[in-house]
Amino acid sequence: GRGETVQTSAKKTGTTICGVTFKNGVVLGADTRATGGSEICDKNCEKIHYIAPNIFCCGAGTAADTEKTTEMIASQLELARLNAGGVESRTVTACTLLKRMLFRYQGHISAALVLGGVDAMGVHLYDVYPHGSTSKLPYVSMGSGSLAAMSVLEMKYKEDMEEAEAIAVVKDAIMAGIMNDLGSGSNVDVTVIRKDKLPSGERSVEQFRGLEKPNEVAEVRARINRPDKLRVAPGGTATLTSTFTPAAEPLVVEDAEAMQL
Repeated sequence: GRGETVQTSAKKTGTTICGVTFKNGVVLGADTRATGGSEICDKNCEKIHYIAPNIFCCGAGTAADTEKTTEMIASQLELARLNAGGVESRTVTACTLLKRMLFRYQGHISAALVLGGVDAMGVHLYDVYPHGSTSKLPYVSMGSGSLAAMSVLEMKYKEDMEEAEAIAVVKDAIMAGIMNDLGSGSNVDVTVIRKDKLPSGERSVEQFRGLEKPNEVAEVRARINRPDKLRVAPGGTATLTSTFTPAAEPLVVEDAEAMQL
């Protein structure tokens, strides 16, 4: 009715993402499951997004929101670098642009982010909430599997870790989400951003796609030998008749759910 206040319900995220700082940089991790309601839409989606050559961002929430939000901020930072003569983007600049955009939409953009980067001011790791609030911490986790991941981070995180140790901690944290949260699953993706610079002047960045695959079924399927009688060759079934009748009116999708990360 007129004058009534409608309370909007927050969309639930189905994801485990986290980040950890170490002695020489920052490690970001994510699972690879995308869901639409109770169904799995994509078993191997990418949740670690490019922001700048020295900055990357993990996204949880509605798939379209996380992808377009990070794309827009990456574009703004690219223009800023061109205007500044190619000066390296600062992580706090990306954080400020993200929080201003999300706050403007009052949480209606369903994007919960873990932002990590290395710049002239050092190593940085932020978590960014859909309403625009942010925190700068040595280790963070977000998404529906964040509690499982945080339990591992709280237990295993140490200051000034070596890179291999930090990667192992992030991998274990994401695995905890994959195994204990229904919205998270499939593989573990990891991105490492280091203080070291390449001959080109850019930071050393390494992305491990599918670092851990706990649900890999290729080996199991390879052990199953189907009889030749069950294998129907292409064209083995004859087509007797074929007809096509176009719809009288254009189809309208009345009920659809956004894909969640």
